[in-house]
Order: sequence, then C-alpha cells, then structure tokens
Amino acid sequence: MDTAEVFAKKFFSNRIGGENFGKTSKIYKFEKIKRAKRAAMNKYPDRTILDMGIGEPDVMADQIVIQTLFDEANKFENRGYADNGCYEFKVAIASYMKQMFHVELDPDKEILHSIGSKSALSILPLCFINPGDTVLMTVPGYGVFGTHAKYLGADIVNLPLCKKNKFLPEIETLSPEILQKTKLLVLNYPNNPTGAICTRDFYSKVVEFAHKYNFLIIADAAYSALTFDPNDRLSILQIDSAKEVALELHSMSKGFNMTGWRIGWVCGNEYLIRAYGNVKDNTDSGQFLPIQKAAAKILGKLDIPQNNASRYSRRMDKVIEIFNTHGMRFEKPKAGFFIYSNIPSMAVVNKETFSFQSAEQFSEWAIEKLGIILVPWDDADHAIRLSMTFTTPDMNEEQMLNALEQRLLGIEFLYQGSHL
Repeated sequence: MDTAEVFAKKFFSNRIGGENFGKTSKIYKFEKIKRAKRAAMNKYPDRTILDMGIGEPDVMADQIVIQTLFDEANKFENRGYADNGCYEFKVAIASYMKQMFHVELDPDKEILHSIGSKSALSILPLCFINPGDTVLMTVPGYGVFGTHAKYLGADIVNLPLCKKNKFLPEIETLSPEILQKTKLLVLNYPNNPTGAICTRDFYSKVVEFAHKYNFLIIADAAYSALTFDPNDRLSILQIDSAKEVALELHSMSKGFNMTGWRIGWVCGNEYLIRAYGNVKDNTDSGQFLPIQKAAAKILGKLDIPQNNASRYSRRMDKVIEIFNTHGMRFEKPKAGFFIYSNIPSMAVVNKETFSFQSAEQFSEWAIEKLGIILVPWDDADHAIRLSMTFTTPDMNEEQMLNALEQRLLGIEFLYQGSHL
C-alpha cells in the first residue's frame, strides 16, 4: 500500500470500512460473473457468450421522447436547474396513475420527480431513519435503501421471499417486539428478481400492520408498467388508508426503455413527499428539464409499456420451453423481464454428472460449460435469474433463441431434495 493510500484511508468513514476499505476478501457475485466470463472467453475464444444477466431494456427509447428531448434542450428557458419541479411532468404523472391504477393524486402535493428509483431509494433513508431504527427488507431484492439505512445506523431485518410463500414476505411471522421497533418496510412488486406480483389482500395486510405497529411502507414499483395481464396491475395506493402510511416509487427505465435517462417519481402521502422534497433539495438540483418534459410527453403513450411487456412475455414462453425440455422447472412470472427459478441439483452432460450446492456454483458452471450468463441468488432459495433483455452482440431474438437451444443439446437437468 503506497503512502497516499495509507493517508487517504485514515479519513474513510467506518460505514465503508474505514482504514480496511478495499481489504475485504469477499468478491461480489457480479464481479465473479465478470471474471468467469473473461475466463470462458479466453478458453473458448470462438464461442459467443449468451448474456442473460443484464437487467435493462435492449431497445431504444421511442423516437417521440428522443425528439422531444432534442426540441426542449434547444430552448433557452430549459437550460437551468430543475430543482424540485416540472409541473408539466407532475400533471402527466397524475394522469398516468389514474389511467393505470385508478389512483387520484394531487400534482402539487403528492408527486415529486426522482433522478431514477436508485436515487430516490438513497435519499429516502435520510428522511426517515435514525440510529437504532429497524428496517424490514425483502431478500432477494434491490438493497439500496437497506445499504443507506445501515449507513445511518439502522438495524436491518431480512424477510426471505421463497417459492413456497409465493415470493411474498411472511410479515405475520415476525415477533411483536420486532414489529413494534420497526420504522419502515420496503417492498418491491412486481419483484426483482422473482417476477412475482403482489395481491390486494397482501397489500391490505401490510397497510393494516403499518397502522397497527406505526411504521411506514416504501413500495418500489419500478416494474409495474410491465405487468402482462392488465387485471394484475396494482398500486399500494389503491388500498384504503394506504396513502396515510405509504410512498410508492415509479420509474421510466423499464416500461419506457429510458434506463440511462434517470427519471422517475415518488408519490403518496403529501407530508412524506414534503420530507423527501426537503432532503432532495439538499442532495441534487433536479433532473434536466428537457428530460422531465420528454418523460411527460411519453407517459400518455401506454402502448409502449404494453408492447414491451408483450415482447418479454413472448420471449419467456420460448426460453421456458427450451430449458424445460431439458428438465429445468421454470415457471412464468406475471410481470417484468426476469425468470427466477431454483437451480437443479445436477446436470448430466454426455454421461458426465455435475452436482451443484449453490446458485453461484451453478452459474459459474453455466458460463464455463455452456457459455450462458445467469445471475445467482443464494439469499433465500438457491436460485438463478435469467433476463429476457437480450444483449448478445450481433444476435437478434431468433438467433439468440436458436443458439440457446443448441447450447443445451445433450444436457439433462435433475432435481432432488432441497432443490425441489
């Protein structure tokens, strides 16, 4: 370690490791995937890697939104700070929430934009979390809120999402002591990575618990526009008295193919929105106004997320058929662009048997032997996630599916014991 590094690390906060920053021996799974991918490419330089791990749309944003961005960026009045408002975007959001979920929102008080859900999830803990508070987080899941809550001294209680409970957390199994200490519950439906949707009964139950035990709910609904059956669309704000205890996060990234644009919103209880706005005002200067105005322009085009959902649904049908022909037990979710499934206990390839004890082990085998990238999740079950956003270079959808079919020839997957 050089002198400059030693000096710098004396100032690092304990929350990121202090002087031990960077010394942990733990290698995160996405880094392991990258390393395994590089090794497979070196070993088989003529084989194309089929990447089913990327979790972002594989098509461009609609031309309407791109043109609107261009037009608005050319206007002198849009050059400055956006701060906490673009009223045009708020009105479009209110209209969208009414069309999609039959939820009435006041654009002035109950809606505020975000620079993407990740940004909102990092700001919201600053609004509500004090040292010693308890936060309930579901696993597997997107951990940004939990990471920042821990930075602030919160205790995190993980609620496992398993196939046996339809990927809904069993909040009723928590002790009254934990529930009484709980400050906030974070939910994500449609869920990443499982693809599960929430039910009205479950949302009603957690809203009831929130009132009974006096905690808040953050509902991350980033994938809500990609629900396959319109009858399954659900916002927590549709539940009676939910607006008193809940905030809901939405995103333009998934449904409208605007991942890198970094635009979304937070909506719900006006006083909770006011708190979010206060901290946000001291955190960022708002998203670029032309992006907000372009998002406002496209929000009314509901055929865009509907077409995206149809494309992912179609791909899922084909991918599930290909894998299940070889013994996998994939089941189609009701939303999103991920397939999530328990791993097999073994694979038989030309009479050679490979056994798997973890999803990480299975995913590394899939990269090495098959040239297919899958994402492992060993948090609750030993499961893998496959993305239906195909990003393999120089391959269209049909070529990708044909290549996948060829890679699995001669392979049989088997399940037993805890892998069932």
